[in-house]
Amino acid sequence: MRKGPTNLITDVAGILVGNAEDHRLKSGVTAVLCDPPAAAAVQVLGGAPGTRETDLLAPHNTVQTVDAIVLSGGSAFGLDAASGAQAALREMGRGFPVGPHRIPIVPAAILFDLMNGGEKDWGQFSPYRELGYDAARAAAGAFTTGSAGAGTGALTATFKGGLGSASTVLANGITVGALVAVNALGSATIGDTRHFWAAPFELDGEFGGLGMPSPWPRDAARPRLKFREPAAANTTIAVVATDAALSKAEAKRLAIAAHDGFSRALWPSHTPLDGDLVFALATGTSGTTLLLEDFIYLGAAAAATMARAIARGVHDAAAAAGDIKPAWSALAG
Repeated sequence: MRKGPTNLITDVAGILVGNAEDHRLKSGVTAVLCDPPAAAAVQVLGGAPGTRETDLLAPHNTVQTVDAIVLSGGSAFGLDAASGAQAALREMGRGFPVGPHRIPIVPAAILFDLMNGGEKDWGQFSPYRELGYDAARAAAGAFTTGSAGAGTGALTATFKGGLGSASTVLANGITVGALVAVNALGSATIGDTRHFWAAPFELDGEFGGLGMPSPWPRDAARPRLKFREPAAANTTIAVVATDAALSKAEAKRLAIAAHDGFSRALWPSHTPLDGDLVFALATGTSGTTLLLEDFIYLGAAAAATMARAIARGVHDAAAAAGDIKPAWSALAG
């Protein structure tokens, strides 16, 4: 396996990503556009999720594909971002046809970044609908990671979080990519070090090349938590995508596999106070369907790619005025 050309989820043909953010707010939105519409599924393993349109992703439900996925900050206020992205897609003529109408299908998930030092006194209506519109309009093959989009105000227990992405090309030519906004209750780094839990999966020094710490910290297994009295104030939300042709049921299995990347890259993960969630997208642009053995390798690649994306989100975050956590990149080795 090797990295894709840009090491971004957009290495999967048919996927575009756009960001919009407000650095005064310390929050933002990331939109993942599927062109053509992609088979999709979701798996939620955190205890405090915030979502929109996830029921339609069940394999037994009618709509088979989605036009976009939206990841947003802002807690429940951020669910407005999907309406903005939907408006942008409607302007593009995209959506599920119903008579003379087209209805863009835009599932979404949110993370809690209200207590991160940003100015949240936005008045009567939140800014997330407009941010969602701008993110969808900005969708392209190249996009910014770190303190951008839905990762703008993200935090972990030890460092700033951020928006991370990675891609992998399998031996059979199939590409899998991951995109994640890392805002975990726990930590992406080992103990009090700058070494990432995801180090065994790192490719070509993509998040610092530090490897595992030596000697191993004696208290590495002790969970680091973001707040002393955490409320539903966290969540790592992600998208895994592939150019393989998958059914909705197979996409569901891919989302489940990608959650292993959370467990490899965050300690702890999937807590009652995280809304940990993975959307899976299958564009089918490769034209390749998979045998069972091939799918095993795809699932393993999805987990490894997700772990790398999580580490890259923390690695790429930038220091900014008013931060309440340090940026990984701002500290000496």
